[in-house]
Amino acid sequence: MTTLAERLGYAAETRLVIISCDDLGSSHAANEGVFDAIRHGVATCASIMVPAPWARHAAMQALPTDDIGVHLTLNCEHEAYRFGPITHAPTLLSGEGGFPRDVDDLWQHADPAEVLRECRAQIERAIAWGIDVTHLAPHLSAITLRPEFFDVYLELAVEFALPIRLPSTITTEQAGFPFRRLAQEEGVLFPDHFDHDWRAGSRERVYDAIRTLQPGVTEIHVQPVIDTPEVRAITDSAELWIDDHDLVTADATLRTLLVDSGCVPVGYRALRDAMRAG
Repeated sequence: MTTLAERLGYAAETRLVIISCDDLGSSHAANEGVFDAIRHGVATCASIMVPAPWARHAAMQALPTDDIGVHLTLNCEHEAYRFGPITHAPTLLSGEGGFPRDVDDLWQHADPAEVLRECRAQIERAIAWGIDVTHLAPHLSAITLRPEFFDVYLELAVEFALPIRLPSTITTEQAGFPFRRLAQEEGVLFPDHFDHDWRAGSRERVYDAIRTLQPGVTEIHVQPVIDTPEVRAITDSAELWIDDHDLVTADATLRTLLVDSGCVPVGYRALRDAMRAG
């Protein structure tokens, strides 16, 4: 069986690394931090939160060479900072307006038809804004680990011929259905390894991931932002996001680990091209 590394043109034992930046468009601080990370740091791609207030600004700043996917967004987890769907989707709203804060609330109330319409609209808007969308990556994995919403995820991946992010640290037994096998059967590509860990702050997690790289494609996610009053007002995790920016733009230890590992940096565009080439 041909490995993903071989489909990308490398030997099967090659260790390839995607360092992806989540939450582009969530704030001005995120836009500045993410673009700095992918243009001047070690990050290789990003994903945009289309419904977020600063998404249009992010799209206007994007270059054709930037590797940007859509961070399919159905939750807004912050206490005071709120935004909601770009379609008419009553079941995707919390009682106070905006998306639900937590995934369980979303799962209890969301209509899969509204989820499909909203996620498709987010992808179509990113394309209309001129972004050459390279992949799909759900915010908080909201549509990854629930069968009726995973169907939406997979349908859109096939419809737009885009690779997706899937966790490798969640088993079929834990999820309750064979989500990785289902994607494979549809010809949808996804990285071999992705740690399903959403805690803010990435330094030690990223160090450990680079030290223990396995053959194949490993995706490592970060949330880089620059330090502004805005982002500090949004979340108590701001300090850790600011540290993510330092990690992927200025940290000598990370750069040394990457060199010493012998890994090959890639973005999702390489996976998209391989997927579309069949």
